[in-house]
Amino acid sequence: MPAEETPAHLRSVTYSSYLRIPELLDLQSPREDDPEHDELLFIVIHQTYELWFKTLLHEFGRAGSMLRGGHTHQALASLTRIRTIMKTLVSQVDILETMTPLQFGSFRGRLEAASGFQSAQFRELEMVLGRRDRRVLESFPENSEDHQRLLDAMSRPSIWIDSLKYLSIRGHQVPRQVLNLDPSAAYAPSEGVQAILLDAYRNDPEAASVLERLVDIDEGVQEWRYRHVKMVERTIGHKLGTGGSSGADYLAATLFKPSFEDLWAVRNRF
Repeated sequence: MPAEETPAHLRSVTYSSYLRIPELLDLQSPREDDPEHDELLFIVIHQTYELWFKTLLHEFGRAGSMLRGGHTHQALASLTRIRTIMKTLVSQVDILETMTPLQFGSFRGRLEAASGFQSAQFRELEMVLGRRDRRVLESFPENSEDHQRLLDAMSRPSIWIDSLKYLSIRGHQVPRQVLNLDPSAAYAPSEGVQAILLDAYRNDPEAASVLERLVDIDEGVQEWRYRHVKMVERTIGHKLGTGGSSGADYLAATLFKPSFEDLWAVRNRF
């Protein structure tokens, strides 16, 4: 029987069919018939970032569920994977930096209004980490799937609130008003919460391991932001970014703003 007539359930799975390699390799499509040599690298790197963002969201979902259930080791497994993926995101900047300003400039105009600010998955990651800024929605058409996706993300508790619920399950007296915070509202650092964190560090080794993994992730995000800023500066200087963004100046303004401020503030109290 010819292969094309073989029923689907009888065909053996191959590396190519399982990973859908033909479809995957067909996705790197420059906009012009005469693509610049470096355009392929640019597309592959950013598509790879989006795949990692998808994986990070998947792992944060798992980590949050495990934290809310008080499952230390399962939560640590996902948080450790997240930290390791963040290191990979940082290392990929090294590859982008092999592209000179002249090489990027040879096809930059083809991006038109396209900008990394339009990455819905990265914006969702920021919301998982606790960002609550409705201005980010302006980059997405009001009735679009991405706009709704981000609204939904802002209506769910952040991974930080999940972590405080985890501490509460373990007997730490997290204030009820913190645990019941409106998910769409921004979390404000609290000396009361910091006192609870300090107690967890001193008296609850399992919880301390979870908290330190969150610090690792927060540090990883800040490191990625820094490398991203320097990569943009060396590629386009301080010119406007694609899509009319302020480019490196905007990115620099996001540096050194941790997601889990209480975890950094408590360092002053050991």
